[in-house]
Amino acid sequence: MAARSATHRPSRLATGFGVFAECLLTGVWMTLAALPLLTAPAAFAAGSRHLRRHLRDEASGWRLFAADFATAARGGWLVGLSGLAALWLLWLNLAAVRAGLPGGSFTGAVCVLTFIAAVVAVLRAAAAWHPGARWRDLLRAAARRTVRDPAGSLLLVGGFAVVAASAWFMAPLAVPVTGAVAAAAVAVETRYAAR
Repeated sequence: MAARSATHRPSRLATGFGVFAECLLTGVWMTLAALPLLTAPAAFAAGSRHLRRHLRDEASGWRLFAADFATAARGGWLVGLSGLAALWLLWLNLAAVRAGLPGGSFTGAVCVLTFIAAVVAVLRAAAAWHPGARWRDLLRAAARRTVRDPAGSLLLVGGFAVVAASAWFMAPLAVPVTGAVAAAAVAVETRYAAR
């Protein structure tokens, strides 16, 4: 039997499964880091950075993820707090719609679409995060990209639809699938930057 050469590269299938497995593991890390809810943007930022490192064959792992998470959480908790406030406002608006207020269905639809756009902008900002970046600047730029790149934004909405469907089918599946959403956000941001 011939010995394998030192330059043997894994097949595309093996590489694809490796990336998929890394996404699932990253989803578990991100979910654990996001349990306080205020830290969800920082967890997503650290997960996205971890996946970028992995795809570039750079050093990666739990320790680097944890270090990135700690750095991103310094300003990211304010983004998380704003997200919780936005979610509360959305809930209030939907309660008003259910109460039968005039024009409520239109207002409810606008509120839901605005909330979805805000979530996509936060995901795009988190996917572009790097140490030293200010969340305010990242969010401002991500809001522009959310509007200018509707295809990428719709891809992220679809990613969250998959997470919701996974949670509906079997709640624990939503945990690892969030890593796939982080991978989608990294891909969307990489594609946009290359244009």
